[in-house]
Amino acid sequence: MTTSRKPSSQDAVLEQVFGAPVEELYARAVRPDTSPALVRALELRAFLAIAEEQVVHVRERIHVAMAPGVGFDRLDVDVLRFEAQWLEAALTGRAGYVTALSRLLAAMPPPVARPATAPAAVRPALPPAPPTAGTAMVGRGR
Repeated sequence: MTTSRKPSSQDAVLEQVFGAPVEELYARAVRPDTSPALVRALELRAFLAIAEEQVVHVRERIHVAMAPGVGFDRLDVDVLRFEAQWLEAALTGRAGYVTALSRLLAAMPPPVARPATAPAAVRPALPPAPPTAGTAMVGRGR
């Protein structure tokens, strides 16, 4: 499975910031006009997905080793110590990727809001109405 298909804890944040599902963001990232921020964000996301997968694997190994049915004679302190170190390394890596991604997203310029209507410069400007405009119409029509 490629990292683009592995879930990460920051997918919702990326989707919100870039305005599209992760799959679509990966499709955008290969275009020549792609923002460097999107490419970097997806790169960090890929690293994060792998780190989170490592955390899950180690956690599962610890759960199996510590399951209620496992006898005390099968518990090996050296193995558990190694798993704890491995888990610490995976969690440290994950935290680093989350921090780096958060900093990248915070440093990005805000997205340019697209106006719902044409910009004011495109609309023809009407000259100001004279002070008596419309008063001649009041008396008519009676």
